Amino acid sequence: MDTHALHTSWREVEKVGDQAVLYFYSHLFMAHPEVREMFPVSMADQRGRFFAALGKIVSNVDRIAADATFVEQLGRDHRRFGVVADHFPAAGASLLATLEYFLGATWTDALAADWSEAYGAVARIMVTAAEADEQSAPAWWDAEVVGVERRSIDVAVVQVRPTVPYPFVPGQSLAVEIPDRPRLWRYYSPANAPRADGTLELHVQIVAGGQVSPALARAVRPGDVLRFGAPVGTALCAPAEGGNLLLVAGGTGLAPLRAVVEHLDEQWHRTGAAADVQLFHGARTQWNLYDHHHLTELAGTRPWLRYTPVVSEDPSFRGPRGPVGAIAARAQRWDGYTALVCGSGPMVEHCVSELLAVGMAPTHIRYEQFESEVDPWR
Repeated sequence: MDTHALHTSWREVEKVGDQAVLYFYSHLFMAHPEVREMFPVSMADQRGRFFAALGKIVSNVDRIAADATFVEQLGRDHRRFGVVADHFPAAGASLLATLEYFLGATWTDALAADWSEAYGAVARIMVTAAEADEQSAPAWWDAEVVGVERRSIDVAVVQVRPTVPYPFVPGQSLAVEIPDRPRLWRYYSPANAPRADGTLELHVQIVAGGQVSPALARAVRPGDVLRFGAPVGTALCAPAEGGNLLLVAGGTGLAPLRAVVEHLDEQWHRTGAAADVQLFHGARTQWNLYDHHHLTELAGTRPWLRYTPVVSEDPSFRGPRGPVGAIAARAQRWDGYTALVCGSGPMVEHCVSELLAVGMAPTHIRYEQFESEVDPWR
């Protein structure tokens, strides 16, 4: 397989832009109208994302061969869409048809064979992982909303109870679908460690123009039933080897780090031992420090925890002001600490650069990358 040819040809198709996207979907839905229901009613955001992800994953099949973990997880996670083995040939045929149409004379028999082989390899990994997962886990979990609390003008805390036990590790994330937005799944993180009553707490920040977050924060009511995908991600889980932690959160990126703190608190109560944990929570304005009271109270009674609120755009705030990553990086020396960073893409990028600038090793800085462009069915 000529992986260089895969990369080169995909870059050429990317240059075509929306024309290639529209051709792909026209081909797919005309040949297989039954798959249309797997996609949202409005595909304004979805359509380019799916096509770009599909080509990106397949054209990077050489990287997948070295580590198939991500693609295996995609196969398991995408059971929630009703994707079965028979759907993969449909998407593959439309992908190859699109490549052939836009590559013209450069679409040779050899290149077609390479793309077909690469797509087949990716599809086999996903199907195998999904079929194995069927033996031990449902395609999704139903979860009843048991409470909704507005913490600020644009942040809500949603309490839910899955109808059957939902297994997760503090720091992981899960895809959520709400009744009013079918097939529009978005990732959120439980803000708590597993509880005896099985409830989970989701922190939802309203995104201007977002299709899901405003409805989840403002429209869901107790009694509504959400759907959860399988838990994903391990970068924000407490390191198995233990050690001191620097936790840096922006906005509702606090959720998985709060779950880690709760998990460590349970360990401390059980064993009496705890590493040093320093939590920095940043927000644009002080009213968006939506968990300030709880975290202040917790840090005041836990000798191993320090909590520092940071505000970037509110001159009336009396505490540290500025980007949370810059404040955290320069608060002290972080030798021997592992940093867990969660927030918006720009916030994480800035924080990581600040930590690197003060000498923290890249291997000691951890963050998740749930980028939509690498998730073909999201």
